[in-house]
Amino acid sequence: MEKYNTIDEYIASFPVETQKILQQLREDLQEMVPEAKQKISYAIPTFTLNGNLIHFAGYKNHIGLYPGGKAVEVLADDLKGYHTSKGTVQFPIDKPLPMDLIKKIVDFCVVQNLAKQKK
Repeated sequence: MEKYNTIDEYIASFPVETQKILQQLREDLQEMVPEAKQKISYAIPTFTLNGNLIHFAGYKNHIGLYPGGKAVEVLADDLKGYHTSKGTVQFPIDKPLPMDLIKKIVDFCVVQNLAKQKK
């Protein structure tokens, strides 16, 4: 597994078409949660807001989004048609990313993370 110091390095390690998708996803996530910070965590790009908010990663055949197990569980009906596992959603790399769905996932994660702060 490669070790990246920045999200830019991570994205640059992919083929050009995948880079475009990852960069657009990064920009969209930043627009959705402008107060979030960005870093590499678990060797992949991560947005943080009161802890890790959401991770994303590129693969040969899909883009992985890692919102955590609770988001995947609660939004299971919305995620039908996508490969999911405990805390992961896979979006096929050859189809446009479903940004409305991704926004719904991110919004859920923001509410969840901000609730942690109030405890």
